[in-house]
Order: sequence, then structure tokens, then C-alpha cells
Amino acid sequence: MANDKEAFTALVVGSRDRLFSVAYRILRDRARAEDAVQQTFLIAWQQLHKLRDVSKADAWFYRLLVNACRTEMRNVRRWEPGLRLVDDHPSVIDDHRVIAQRDEIERAFRMLTTEQRAVLVLHHYVGLSGEEISRVLDVPTGTVRSRLHYARNLMRSTLEADSQLDARGGVA
Repeated sequence: MANDKEAFTALVVGSRDRLFSVAYRILRDRARAEDAVQQTFLIAWQQLHKLRDVSKADAWFYRLLVNACRTEMRNVRRWEPGLRLVDDHPSVIDDHRVIAQRDEIERAFRMLTTEQRAVLVLHHYVGLSGEEISRVLDVPTGTVRSRLHYARNLMRSTLEADSQLDARGGVA
């Protein structure tokens, strides 16, 4: 039991920041991302006996994390205010255009399903291939490609719609 605790602690310490970063990119909320990571580690501890190959721990953690993110997304209220806290001490001075672009991307990303967000983050941020994502999420590679395709198209069409609205003088 002591060896299990030590090994598990090493796995947690080695993956905690990476998992939080992925959860934050999927959920876009620090507190919910922390909750998802905590839930991931709790389930991982409870199911540690199922991890047969330690070299596959990262994929296993990602799978548990994506499931925890799904749960967090289901538990969130359907309506959230569009208000974000602004950093009082930004490290880089943003102009209005950069802030507006970031907000447009954020709105487009929030239109995606949890599954689409997970595939985008695992592919573009973590750098996993379609086959690797397929193994992590335990879905066919074609499903990964489909989710990635539809996520990119939805992001693109949402950004284009915002751009057209801005060009007409509307508020995005």
C-alpha cells in the first residue's frame, strides 16, 4: 500500500500542472478546472488497480480528465454572465483589437461541445495525433477526425459571423 501511495504521488506530481492546463483550456474557468483535476485524481486513486501499464498513465489521466470536464460542463448553470475579471496588472499592454479578437475566439470556443473542446485542446495544445486522441478518449479515429473537423468549422463560422456583424457596425 505504501508503494502504491508513493507511485501515485509521483504520477500526480508529474501530471498535475499539465492536467490543470488542459482542463482550463476545455472549461475556461479556473475553479471548475481545479475541480475537474481533483475529481480526476480521486477517481484515479479509486481505480488505480485498473492501471496495468504505468507508461500509459498519461493517456489514462487524460481520459479521466475529459470525463471529469464533461461532468463539470453538465453541472454548470446554463446561463453564465459574460463578465470576466480583468487582470489589474497585465504583463503585456493589449490594444482594443487584440482584446476583441480574444473575446471573439472565446465566444466561438464556448459554442463547442465538451467533446469538440477536448479534441481541439488535445490536438492543438497537447499535440496528440488523431490516433493518440482516439486511444485517450476510447473512440474511433474517425470520430476524432469528425469532431476536430466540426469543431474547426463551427469556430470558423462563428468567427466569420462575428466579423460580418462587426463590419456592419453591430455589436458582437
